[in-house]
Amino acid sequence: MAPRLTHLALPCHDLDATIAWYEKYTPLRKTHHRQDPLGAVAWLSPEELGIVLVFIQKNETPKPVPILAPLAHLGISLDSTDQVDEIATRGENEGCLAWEPRQESDPVGYICALSDPDGNLVEFSYGQEI
Repeated sequence: MAPRLTHLALPCHDLDATIAWYEKYTPLRKTHHRQDPLGAVAWLSPEELGIVLVFIQKNETPKPVPILAPLAHLGISLDSTDQVDEIATRGENEGCLAWEPRQESDPVGYICALSDPDGNLVEFSYGQEI
């Protein structure tokens, strides 16, 4: 098998809130969860095969520790500009909109971004051909 990127691991301060946020706003779903003496771990991935996000809550992580900010981010591709606008409206109504929807030059496309419970950015885009 050729080497391939399998996962990205990020710390979080509230694993349950993080799982709920990603399941609400993204196509990622919890596929694994475990607790050990040092903390808790959850794997989130899309239904189709792809990269897995691993969130780790250590017992000594009582507050948010943003890793993907202010420019670093995860990217989610959507099917239309309307879907980007809808996710931006939801994020604005719930206090997590980080970037207003906007058209960027090629190859970026139409984007917005939300901030997860730890301040990590998740970009939602249409027309970004990656």
